[in-house]
Amino acid sequence: MMETATPTWLPCGRHRLDLSYPRIMGILNVTPDSFSDGGQHTVIDDAVRHAERMLAEGAAIIDVGGESTRPGSRDVSTQQELDRVMPVVERLVRELDALVSVDTSSPVVMREVAAMGAGMINDVRALQREGALEAALGTGLPVCLMHMQGEPRDMQHAPRYDVPVEASVSDFLESRVAACEAAGLRRERLLLDPGFGFGKSVEHNLRLLNRLSDLSTQGLPLMVGMSRKSMIGKVLGRPVEERLPGGLALASLAVERGASILRVHDVGPVLDAVNMTWAVLREGCEHD
Repeated sequence: MMETATPTWLPCGRHRLDLSYPRIMGILNVTPDSFSDGGQHTVIDDAVRHAERMLAEGAAIIDVGGESTRPGSRDVSTQQELDRVMPVVERLVRELDALVSVDTSSPVVMREVAAMGAGMINDVRALQREGALEAALGTGLPVCLMHMQGEPRDMQHAPRYDVPVEASVSDFLESRVAACEAAGLRRERLLLDPGFGFGKSVEHNLRLLNRLSDLSTQGLPLMVGMSRKSMIGKVLGRPVEERLPGGLALASLAVERGASILRVHDVGPVLDAVNMTWAVLREGCEHD
């Protein structure tokens, strides 16, 4: 595919997201079973306060998730997801004027949160569920398409690839971009996520990050989510609560390799690491 420039601005409902430098997406799981913060933000007031803290620390986007996609998790009903997500989205938009992304694969949820004022759809299944592509098109919002091998309930059962993982991920994402464009969802509204930890071994994840810049040739913003994930724990031997230093290293490497958005739990420390990395990279550009 011909290399094209990544867009500088992303229209997100009534917000415009400046992507001329890396941005931070703060994770707000309103689920009882997410892998690192399950159950911590199921009370609406607690969720709103946590989002407010992340915005104060420098998050540009708050990503609200009502269905856990950790390894081994099970699907939830559409009504369960709506009940978890909708009150939080409504308050974040109304009280904080936040740019809200919603982590969902449900066409119904996509339509409802868009009507509520959400500014982005983040779909780990890349709009492959029945009706999802049409629903996303109807919202008028940008969509992040993620690569996942299998489903959350089984994706980490001995994942394997018949070709290099970066080639498989790139081919899949190109095919989903083509499907979106064929349906009328404009390329300028798409972002890509290679899906670290979604049907990938530690070795797959490390190789994929090392070659992340290969995906930037598609000319679309790259979003990455490696915060607190098991790849850090397995390399460093650290439990979830001790994975921040490893996560900072991964965030810096991702920025150096072209990531536009980093989806994280620890907004303040990651933003410092990103800003320091970006300052070095920009200094290098100024002297080219």
